[in-house]
Amino acid sequence: MERVINAPPSIASRTWKLHRILYVQVLAAVVLGVLLGHFHPTFGIQLKPFGDAFIRLVKMLIAPIVFCTVVHGIASLRDLKKVGRVGIKTLLYFEVVSTLALVIGLLVVNYFQPGAGFNVDPTTLDPQLIQGYVQKAHDLSTTDFLLNIIPATFSGAFVTGDLLQVLFLAILTGFSITFLGPTGVPVLKAVDAVSRIFFAMMGLIVKFAPLGALGAMAFTVGSFGLASLQKLLALMAAFYLT
Repeated sequence: MERVINAPPSIASRTWKLHRILYVQVLAAVVLGVLLGHFHPTFGIQLKPFGDAFIRLVKMLIAPIVFCTVVHGIASLRDLKKVGRVGIKTLLYFEVVSTLALVIGLLVVNYFQPGAGFNVDPTTLDPQLIQGYVQKAHDLSTTDFLLNIIPATFSGAFVTGDLLQVLFLAILTGFSITFLGPTGVPVLKAVDAVSRIFFAMMGLIVKFAPLGALGAMAFTVGSFGLASLQKLLALMAAFYLT
């Protein structure tokens, strides 16, 4: 009787599969971006749209994914009392965690100051990009903040990307589907199907993460030099430690 011996995969085979792993591709793209930004800074700066495009693609799907996930989670509960408790806890959790994250972030960034030392010319920055946020921060009262949770239109929350408004609409929609009873089952199935579509889209977009990393790193090194890597590492360390 012959014995079947399974030969271990060759080194070439393992190497061939290794390059298909996403984080390996991202790391390789980061290294390539550093080299391009250092040796060809002008070309590296021109790769900035790759990073910007990837970030926009990801941000584009955050609101609908949050909406569909929360709606499906709430509408799947048939106990209305439990639905109410879940809805209130969801809003409170979002508020508490967001506030806590903001406080921790402010403390860490003021202590470590990861952006200090960047070779940035303030005259090249556009103050109009943050002027709106500064004005809102000064004018927003507690009442205005609570009223701002309610969007002017249903689609407006998704257009502006306000996650708190999206969360409010998701809870309201989940409640409504639950109140419909058996009539709401097809709607719940449709929400689940749409959610799967958005997650599939995110899966496709993530495959372009190496291009985004390449563009962002090439632009950073090309604009601010290799010294900026130390500051970026400090920023990443502060981010992951918190």
